[in-house]
Amino acid sequence: MDEERVRKELTSICKLMYDRGLTFSSGGNVSARLDDEHILITPSGKNKGLLLPEDMVKVHMDGSVIGQGKPSIELGIHLALYSKRKDLGAVLHCHPPYCTALAIKGERLRSFLTPEGAILLGEVPMSKYQTPGTDRLVEELSSHHLSNAILMERHGAITTGKDLMEAFNRMEEMEFHARLQHILGDKGREFDTVEIKKILGM
Repeated sequence: MDEERVRKELTSICKLMYDRGLTFSSGGNVSARLDDEHILITPSGKNKGLLLPEDMVKVHMDGSVIGQGKPSIELGIHLALYSKRKDLGAVLHCHPPYCTALAIKGERLRSFLTPEGAILLGEVPMSKYQTPGTDRLVEELSSHHLSNAILMERHGAITTGKDLMEAFNRMEEMEFHARLQHILGDKGREFDTVEIKKILGM
């Protein structure tokens, strides 16, 4: 994959996340797979809305940095998910307000409120809280690697996709559903199993 193009795509997605209110300041991290051995990931401690293509950090799958830059503290999560899922082309982690509110309350995301939620998200697990940047957090999230969307208890959310746009669309859909839950309260009913099967079979 062309590295310069991916650097530009990462920059665009980070700005889109920031502009849509899905992340704030230096919070969150985003990566994209370059090839079987390398990824690009956002740098540590920099505002996601102000990143430039040259800020992205190139990392080998063994964790070694190639060139300049300090990768996100959550690099281990990204590397673990890529190693578990050869189909993944992008991993996105941020702290959307409504998703994070659910994660703090320990309330599951009701992803089957709409057809789009069922198709884009499927069942969304909530990972158990572990201290950010630790091996225990990496292990916990790795246990949910088959899910394309994960709520992180008291932390935020993660989505994956075949490319950056698919991962972004899933994150935006997660936040939309979390906001719907806030609006609906206890009145929001999900589709039954029969309808979910119909939707997923479309």
